[in-house]
This record gives sequence, structure tokens and C-alpha cells, in this order.
Amino acid sequence: MSRTKTTIPPFDLAAPGQVAPDFTLPDTHGTPVQLSALRGAPVLLVFFPFAFSRLCHQELTGLNEQLDTFAALDAEVLAISCDPLHSLRAWGDQEGFGLTLLSDFWPHGQVAEAYGAFDDEAGHAGRGSVLIDAGGAIAWSTLSPPGRTRSLTEHVDAVRALAAARVEEP
Repeated sequence: MSRTKTTIPPFDLAAPGQVAPDFTLPDTHGTPVQLSALRGAPVLLVFFPFAFSRLCHQELTGLNEQLDTFAALDAEVLAISCDPLHSLRAWGDQEGFGLTLLSDFWPHGQVAEAYGAFDDEAGHAGRGSVLIDAGGAIAWSTLSPPGRTRSLTEHVDAVRALAAARVEEP
């Protein structure tokens, strides 16, 4: 009996210092959300593989529970998957999420790919997160291997550090 070796896809997640690629994606109600329209405040992009999956539920529930913390730091949280918007809406309604879910369904995974968070072999977004500063530059990014959740504490700490840096600017 042979076993197939599991490998981590060769992600090239967007690195700090780069200009964040602009995009427009529909939310769960079909309303377009354009990244560049959110300039002036930090934006946390959270790419995730699938609605209705155990690990994605765990991660997004944790993020949803911290929405007040992110709002107090003037940061917008956008959760992005390649699921169709109707699936995201059903899942978001079922879970009672207050965070914004965006569908990168068509062209399939185009935004996840632009940020280096698309798994070509599996055909879905990986578990990558990207924090964009108020001016539109990437300030922080992280990627977890398949099957492992990201640290919510790291996300909050990154947003806090960015907020502290904004306060210290002359």
C-alpha cells in the first residue's frame, strides 16, 4: 500500500512594504466592496478555504468575537473565500457573523492569487492573513499550513502594533 505525501503548497504571500493590490468583491448581499475605498484606516484581509468547515468556523468565530477590539483600533476585517456569495451568506447567517464575508468566486480565486494566498492544486484560498495600513501598504502578513488554524492573538497584536505606530507618527 503506497501513501501519498502531503505537501504544503508553494505560497508566496504578499510581504510587508508592498502596495496592496486593489480589488472589488461582492459581500454576502451582492454589494461590491472595493479595497481602495477603505483607505484611511487599516484593513485586515483574512483568506480562508471554505464556508461550513470546522477550522474555518473556529477561526472566523474567534475573529467575529474580536470585532469590537478591531473596531476600537479603527480596523476593518474582511474575510475572503472562493465560495459563492450565496454559500457565504447562508453560512454567515447560520453562524451570526457580524464580520464582512467576501466572495472571490469569479474569476475564481483572483484576489487570493493576487495576494499569494491561493492554493492552485486544491483550487481554494489558503489560510493567509494580510494587514494593510491606512495608506494602502501591506504592514503584516501570516500564513498557516493546511489543517492548522492561525493565531487570533497574532492578528490582534499586529493591528494593535499598527495602531500604536500611527499614534507615534508626528
